[in-house]
Amino acid sequence: MAFAEQRRTSDDTSTKALVMRTGKVNKDETTHEVTIEWSELQPVKKAHLCGHRPMNPCPVYEKTSQTLFLFFICVRGTISERWQRKWGCNKARLCYVKTEDAGQSWSDVTDLTDTLAEIKRWATFAVGPGHGLQTESGTLIVPLYAYAFCSISHALYLYSDNKGETWQFGKELQPHSVECEMAEVCDDTGLRFIYCNARSEGSYRVEACDTPDGFIALQSAEKLVETGKGCQGSVVSFPAQSEDANAEGEPRQKPHEWLLFTHPSSGSERADLGVYLNKCPSNPNAWTKPWIINSGPSGYSDLAYIHDGWFACLMECGEQRETEQIAYKIFSYKEVKQGVGE
Repeated sequence: MAFAEQRRTSDDTSTKALVMRTGKVNKDETTHEVTIEWSELQPVKKAHLCGHRPMNPCPVYEKTSQTLFLFFICVRGTISERWQRKWGCNKARLCYVKTEDAGQSWSDVTDLTDTLAEIKRWATFAVGPGHGLQTESGTLIVPLYAYAFCSISHALYLYSDNKGETWQFGKELQPHSVECEMAEVCDDTGLRFIYCNARSEGSYRVEACDTPDGFIALQSAEKLVETGKGCQGSVVSFPAQSEDANAEGEPRQKPHEWLLFTHPSSGSERADLGVYLNKCPSNPNAWTKPWIINSGPSGYSDLAYIHDGWFACLMECGEQRETEQIAYKIFSYKEVKQGVGE
């Protein structure tokens, strides 16, 4: 399932509705190639609050009940994030709808805003955009970012330990971290932790790992360049792949995951979307050089691990500007390995 904002223009304040497409994954048993057969575009009509525009769709899937929660924010009228930050006056609300039948029907909107005291301390906030995750222990995690009244940003997350019945906020990342995505990984010792990759207001991405005391920033190795004034990026974990060319796509015996990251590779403009590989998630020095999967204007992206070493990536791209269309690309770990020069 893929979600996006339907807008009148490329401006953030022009969103009309949230829309979706469902995709059926097909694998050719002869060539082993993977393709996706997409449905027609359709609106998520329940994702709406009167007098507000819905923004930043961020889905998270609860496997036990087979329920997909679609989180988003609803912003009053055409008020911009810049206006909210300037005046310290939040006009965003935290909402979700859910489906148990892959988007054929949706629940009414649940508005969590007044149940979470932290929101009262923020100038504004937003979830995603991108995807959330469910940990091996069952915790649901929705990434978000918030601006304090002094206009300092922090990435953080919303979580539920009871399959989405109740929600609360986790601890914040370091200041000046913005849009983020997270992934659960397991190292060679069997230790599980949450890795976070966030947009920054500096020259390089913010990376962090969680601890019992909150997120600890990983020292930048200057491998993941931030783009101009910043851009959202996507990260996903996946089973460590065999290095045996005859066993491509087969996971190792150890409970160990690697990371894949997508983001514009240019340090000055939203251009040349790159795929980066990290086989040691707690080490920022382990990131490879980027494999460019879209040359030219490239913006926001979102990754998904399908199965058997295959990935799907949604991306903003175009000929003149990155906001011309949302495209997708299917690729394998074998292509990633070749692309990054491993």
